[in-house]
Amino acid sequence: MNLLFIGDVFGSPGRSLLKATLPELIEKYQVGLTIANGENAAGGAGLTGPVAQELFSMGVDVITSGNHIWDKKEIFQVIDDEPRILRPANYPPGVSGKGSGVYIARDSTPVGVINVCGRVFSPQSFDCPFRVLDEEIARLRDITPVVVVDFHGEASSEKIAAGWYVDGRVSALFGTHTHVQTADELILPKGTAYITDVGMTGSYEGVIGVKREIIIRNFLTQLPVRHEPAKGKRQLCAVFCVIGPSGRAESIERILIRE
Repeated sequence: MNLLFIGDVFGSPGRSLLKATLPELIEKYQVGLTIANGENAAGGAGLTGPVAQELFSMGVDVITSGNHIWDKKEIFQVIDDEPRILRPANYPPGVSGKGSGVYIARDSTPVGVINVCGRVFSPQSFDCPFRVLDEEIARLRDITPVVVVDFHGEASSEKIAAGWYVDGRVSALFGTHTHVQTADELILPKGTAYITDVGMTGSYEGVIGVKREIIIRNFLTQLPVRHEPAKGKRQLCAVFCVIGPSGRAESIERILIRE
């Protein structure tokens, strides 16, 4: 099964570039399932129903997210009724939405997808992602051997530790959140494809997607600022992964497209 994972889509610059490039990527790689992290897809902070539908219309099959999923309150109107949108599974019980699901790829392969948030440097009090992964992996592997994790976290160490922790139990663990693509993609010894951060799809002429003048002013003054998506040249960050019938990853390729 051929899997494409798109790094954090940031605002309209990221969405427009994704629209222009995704169909060609799907054709080139004969992609069976496309996952995109969309927690910053609406204006650079949060996700709305119309923006989610826009991503689905481009060819995205599943939208994962992270700590910014609730930034646009409109998401509460759709997240319980749209199974293709995931929020982190390690939010406390009773939170709207769901943190995992099973989706059918174009070659009829069932693919389990899990979304979790890291806790290191996080202002939110998430449940332990490692223990939540144990529960979710055990449940999904009763359905399919192909399981993919979006680990949305700030600390590289936490994501690397998580990769080793689930090696052999999931097909892939892809890190998101820092918006900077890392060059450490590999297949771990027991067959799990891994990368610390897939990167960002948006303008690289800002600061991790935000207008650079705003962020520089914040660093200089320490005063709060309102984030706006950067304009200028854009990039698409992704990984392509081939997963065998047993659930073991056979290859992983890092993708970076810049204007």
